[in-house]
Amino acid sequence: MDAFSTKDMALKVQKKIFSSMASKSSVQMFIDDTTSEILDELYRISKEYSGNKTEAQKVIKDLCKIAVKIGILFRNNRFSTEELGLAQDFKKKLHQGAMTAISFYEVDFTFDKAVMADLLTNCRDLLLKLVNTHLTPKSHGRINHVFNHYSDPELLTKLYDPNGPFRPNLTKICKGLDKLVEDGTI
Repeated sequence: MDAFSTKDMALKVQKKIFSSMASKSSVQMFIDDTTSEILDELYRISKEYSGNKTEAQKVIKDLCKIAVKIGILFRNNRFSTEELGLAQDFKKKLHQGAMTAISFYEVDFTFDKAVMADLLTNCRDLLLKLVNTHLTPKSHGRINHVFNHYSDPELLTKLYDPNGPFRPNLTKICKGLDKLVEDGTI
């Protein structure tokens, strides 16, 4: 029997097109305005922290590509029942991470870099399991790149310094996360 499937081919084409077009306008089909604002702040933090505009753009572009690809997979019902369970576990862990990030922001000097880094690492591992059979090793590398970047203990420590330069960025991120939690998005 011929294994050719128009639906599979269309999905591959969609993923390829969005992979090469990860621009703000194409990403907005899958990422809302609040999330986009959070991503803008994450970009600013990465650019300032690394001192490298190109690297900061690459991290955010990788994050957007992954979000779009997962959105395409989900909208095309490509996940098995077991994978949908992993997706729920990921969403719960992401929600826990958002609540923890907000709590650390709201209560000065409660920040624990090990806790935050562990939450991000757990999110990464769940996401890699979820997309294991659906995305290429290159996409897996993008997931690792994004999560390894933002779980850097030194970056997290600077981000959560109450008197540090990233406090205005963190304020905007946490307000956005709070809105996403209230809306039930995460």
